[in-house]
Order: sequence, then structure tokens, then C-alpha cells
Amino acid sequence: MPSNRPTSRDLPGDNAWEGAPSSGALAYLGSQFNRHLRASLRRPGELLNPLVFFLMVVTLFPLGLGPAPEQLSAMAPGILWVVALLANLTVSGRLFVADFEDGSLEQMLLARHSLALTAMAEVMVHWLLSGVTLALVSPLFAAMLNLPSAGIPVLMVSLLLGSLCLSLIGAIAAALTVSLRRGGLLMSLLIIPLNVPILIFGVAAVSEAANGYNASAWLALLGAFACGGLVLAPLAIGAGLRISMDT
Repeated sequence: MPSNRPTSRDLPGDNAWEGAPSSGALAYLGSQFNRHLRASLRRPGELLNPLVFFLMVVTLFPLGLGPAPEQLSAMAPGILWVVALLANLTVSGRLFVADFEDGSLEQMLLARHSLALTAMAEVMVHWLLSGVTLALVSPLFAAMLNLPSAGIPVLMVSLLLGSLCLSLIGAIAAALTVSLRRGGLLMSLLIIPLNVPILIFGVAAVSEAANGYNASAWLALLGAFACGGLVLAPLAIGAGLRISMDT
């Protein structure tokens, strides 16, 4: 990293920030969200890779465990949530990499808006294209594992809330390792211990619903984690990106 950081007017591609309205941070966040969404949709592989990974792993479990419906039904909540966690790991490592490589992170540091606010736009796009999409197609995967129909709505809600938590945690680790050439292993070591509570709450919620019990307490815990993450994670992400850019 060169010691003489260029000014905002000297940076190439600075017109990317000209579309940000001066009316406030919310309008700026919306403009950055649209920019990252368009960029992600130009790379359909980023949307399909988690779904293909999820499909492949869920398909292999019945082959390995046998086609017994009762056994698959009992293990379905754990299988679905573990695969969702692993699918999130496969895409979280790419967060902020494109911005780092093309110099957009330099522009974010020099922008008048908060770096945490700017980074959150990319995190929310990541969650929309990975977590929300996965939650919407999860009934298909649940049917493949013979999950009782009573557990499917709770599975979708738990994946919506839990995948948001996973995306926020993954974004913090991605911010800290974005400047490292081989930071995948370090990122996994940072993410997995923090993801364990989310995994436990998600599996418990789906298991309770599948067995005919009330899963609202577990969903409330996931919601509390998601709300807390939306408040605290942007600060950690912004600090992590600044640390990575200064090293």
C-alpha cells in the first residue's frame, strides 16, 4: 500500500460517487445498494453457487444415510442448517474483494459518508442474493429430506433471520482479511466459532416446530441477534476495513 494516499478528485472512477444524492445518508445507502446489486447481477455465478452447493450436499445425505424417511426427518433440521452455514462460508470470503482490487475501498475511505454505512450496502446485497434466496427455496430442500410440513415455515423464517446474522459475521471477518492473499483459512477460524450460537438456535427452532412445539422463543433469539448485529456489525466492519487498508 503506497504511503501517499490519492485525493478523492485524483482517483479514477470517482464518478461512481456522483450519483449519491446530497439529501442524506439514507439516500446515499440506497444508491450504493443499487450499485452493488447491479454489479452482483452481472455475475450470476455468485447467486447460483450457494444454491448449487446446497443442492449437491442435500442430495448426498440421503445417499449416505439411506432412504429411511424417519431417519432423514429426524436429522433434517441439523442437515439443512449446517449446509446453510457452509454455503454462506463459500461466498462470504468474496465480500469487499472486488472493491479492494479495483480501488473502490480507497474511495470509500475518502467519501464524506461513513465507511460503515457504505460497506453495509454491499453486505445487504450479499444477504439478499444468498440468504434470502436460500430461504425462499428451502422448502424444496426440506421436502428432499422429508422434513414435516409444520417445520417448513419456521425453517424459512429461521433462515431469513439466521442468514442475516451469518452475513454480518462473515462481513466482519471479510473486512479484516480482505487485504490478505490467502485469508480463507483465517476467515473460517474467525467465523465458525461465532456462528455456533446461530446454528444452535436455528436447528432448535426447526426441530421444535417439526415436532409440533412452539418455536417462537428460538426465533426471538435469532431476531435479537439479527437486530444487535445490524447495530454493532457496521461499526466493526468499518473498523476492519480501515485496519486492512492501513496494513
